[in-house]
Amino acid sequence: MKVERIAAFSDGPVGGNPAGVLIAPALPSVPDMQAIAREVGFSETAFAAPEGDGWRVRYFSPAAEVPFCGHATIALGAALALRHGDRVFRLQLNDAAITVEGRREGELVAAALQSPPTRSAPADPDRVTAALGLFDLAPADLDPRLPPALMHAGADHLVLALADRGRLARMAYDLEQGRALMTGAGLTTIALVHVRDEQRFDVRNAFASGGVLEDPATGAAAAAFAGYLRDLGWPHGGAIEIIQGEDMGMRSRIQATIPETPGGSIRVAGTARLM
Repeated sequence: MKVERIAAFSDGPVGGNPAGVLIAPALPSVPDMQAIAREVGFSETAFAAPEGDGWRVRYFSPAAEVPFCGHATIALGAALALRHGDRVFRLQLNDAAITVEGRREGELVAAALQSPPTRSAPADPDRVTAALGLFDLAPADLDPRLPPALMHAGADHLVLALADRGRLARMAYDLEQGRALMTGAGLTTIALVHVRDEQRFDVRNAFASGGVLEDPATGAAAAAFAGYLRDLGWPHGGAIEIIQGEDMGMRSRIQATIPETPGGSIRVAGTARLM
């Protein structure tokens, strides 16, 4: 079984978040998928097998299975388009049914997913205090325009908006402490966000729950964040762009289209490049 390596949400021919993609006639066993993801070493590997008129998909980080991964879905969409042509592919996840579209554009593949339904709610104050402590932040570091929240689009994420871009650039935390906090709270990532303007955001995503210090691009969190902005009544104008991975030297670009329907699916798009 060959694992393809594809960087999703690239900034043209560079950057992006590497994902493993394994397409097989049948999914390997759970222990085998976990072992393969650990050996690949990327933040996530997507496993896909034909099922009905679509594909059964599961995602594994080096440390554990995750319910949904946006960048690995974009990478999978690219791999499917290269195999089967430009089209929309139906995906059955553990807890949701979604689609991903792949379209070849020269040496790149443009891909877009439709996320699971979204929801958000104000974050528990104790959880916020714990997260601030993890990153050595104080309440005064937060941007009051985007209050801390628990946001969801196939997986749970905590969002903390920082008023100062420089503070975002200096993000640091202890991996094991972060893992304990995130797994204990059921969080897939903690997203630190800085507002460039009403439609552009700088983001860093701590992914200790998956055994990874930071994700260069996080499509699931991007969908959740877009849904959160919609719930908040933020003047997003129907679409946002997220710049992620810049402080890691792996600049990534994520576009999200936000329909008006509360809780509705978010279209998350970008380009992917073969590694």
